[in-house]
Amino acid sequence: MDIKENVESVMAKVSAACERAGRDLQDVSVMAVTKYVSAERVEQAVAAGIKHFGESRNDGLLEKKQTIQTPVHWHFVGRLQSRKVKEVVHECDIIHSLDRTSLAKEINKRYQGETPIACMVQVNVSGEETKAGIAPEGLENFVRSLASYEHIQVKGLMTMAPHAENPEDVRPYFRHLRELRDYIQRLKLHHAPCHHLSMGMSNDFEQAVEEGATIIRLGTSLVGNETEREG
Repeated sequence: MDIKENVESVMAKVSAACERAGRDLQDVSVMAVTKYVSAERVEQAVAAGIKHFGESRNDGLLEKKQTIQTPVHWHFVGRLQSRKVKEVVHECDIIHSLDRTSLAKEINKRYQGETPIACMVQVNVSGEETKAGIAPEGLENFVRSLASYEHIQVKGLMTMAPHAENPEDVRPYFRHLRELRDYIQRLKLHHAPCHHLSMGMSNDFEQAVEEGATIIRLGTSLVGNETEREG
């Protein structure tokens, strides 16, 4: 696959979505989710101009970070087990899946940086039992409770929308997350500026951008899926 062509195609679609929504293209970061591809594919994506990369496994993050020498932004986008926090908390720039108090406690305990680590609070806007995340009605209390963790700063909210054949069907979920983000912003909490919205994947990122996404998480449409990876 030609990753450079993929990047150009994605960026054209993002640009068009921004234009439709009256947004600035510079306000949207395109993240390549690299769980199913090799470090070689990551290097090709870097060469094509991608600067943000997301991993959902701690070993995948460590492996690729050791291989890629170009300075890029690393995101942890999978469900993070508390016992794995110590392995990744200093290896990524932002954690997208903060969804419970026990995880916040472990991040706060293990992180030793000079400034707080950036985290996104994952919200289960669809209410699906198979998805992780804070329920919308519990979001404010959860975000407020994070004020006691001096090593955590809530940079925004993240969600995983339901899969739908028609991407327009998931637009309401993106809109709901944006409304929740706006509400948290209006609280003016020092530990939770909550500027970002991490939402939208390969099948629905245009709708996500139109609804305010600042980070979109793209795997197959950007770097593909190497099914031969690791056995």
